[in-house]
Amino acid sequence: MRILHTSDWHVGKVLKGRSRTGEQIAALHAVVQIAQAEQPDLIIVAGDLFDVAAPSPEATKIVTRALSALRATGAQVLAIAGNHDNGAALDALRAWADAAGIILRGRVSDNPADHIVSGTTKDGEAWRCVALPFLSQRYAVRALEMFDLTEAEAQATYADHLARLMARLAEQAFADPKTVNLLTAHLTVVGGTMGGGERDAHCILGYAVPSSVFPSNAHYVALGHLHRAQLLPGACPIRYSGSPIAVDFGEQENRPSVTMVEVTAQTSAQARTVELPTVTPLRTLRGTLEELAAQAEAQGEDDAWLRVYVAEAPRAGLREQVQELYPRALEIRVDPSMLPDAATRAARPQRSGRSAPELFSDYLTHRGHEDTATKNLFDRLYTEVAG
Repeated sequence: MRILHTSDWHVGKVLKGRSRTGEQIAALHAVVQIAQAEQPDLIIVAGDLFDVAAPSPEATKIVTRALSALRATGAQVLAIAGNHDNGAALDALRAWADAAGIILRGRVSDNPADHIVSGTTKDGEAWRCVALPFLSQRYAVRALEMFDLTEAEAQATYADHLARLMARLAEQAFADPKTVNLLTAHLTVVGGTMGGGERDAHCILGYAVPSSVFPSNAHYVALGHLHRAQLLPGACPIRYSGSPIAVDFGEQENRPSVTMVEVTAQTSAQARTVELPTVTPLRTLRGTLEELAAQAEAQGEDDAWLRVYVAEAPRAGLREQVQELYPRALEIRVDPSMLPDAATRAARPQRSGRSAPELFSDYLTHRGHEDTATKNLFDRLYTEVAG
């Protein structure tokens, strides 16, 4: 059995207010091309199809067309909701998905059997997959109410709830030794390396679970949520496929990819990472204005989106000077080394009995913005308003 594992598309994500629709379409087109070339039996999309819970009509069109194109390769397609997705909204698309031959799971339902998906490959090999969409902490106990819970079980941790839920679903799903046992979920595993653009609240604190939550008789566990492709240690093969596109500058070192898996009911899963072309690179530059100007002259035109840390004291017009050198700079910041240290910032001046221009001047000094032009501009505006 051949499986293509992908996740974290984040369609609709903007970068510093810049639409990346064209890049997202190109990235998903590359995923479809790999599916056409590799001819998998099953394609698993492990959550975060969208970037926001209320996606635009354009984002919805992109995702539904991508899923349809993947289905058109002849593979069976299974997609689950991630923490960025609106599970109820995805479930509302299930009538369309069923008609298109696509398996879509948005929320944990009251029927455990709804999360056990089965199929047969073109060569007649049977498979079953436990499909678990993202589950928030407050709904973890509610999801387990489909089973009998003791009081102690109800008060257990998020990881305990997930382990119990997966174990009971796997007990029903993984009964036939001649069937390939799969599990897909959208969550954080302890020891996983974050890609840089994930939502921290759903990656840390009580949301990280140990790899022991996964049933040991699973042949392959296809995860979404962490954006860097990686294999995690465990009693069964556990992988994150990585995102097909870097969602922000924190992911500029990531290599966009999908994972191809070959497995049978009698053999271990053999997985390999298939890298995708980088549609538009994300880069970070640092230096003084003079150094940045030299880099711009040496590099010439660059199609990358840029984040620039300028090693100059903050002053009026600095952003515009950098923007003139790098029109594709979406984020421009003063290098932290040029700002006053925390001890200096903590010493706030006396405010009472002082004029607004004096207070504004002190504020600029406190923030490390010693700029005469900015002070003069404030003085002139304040005089006009006060007069």
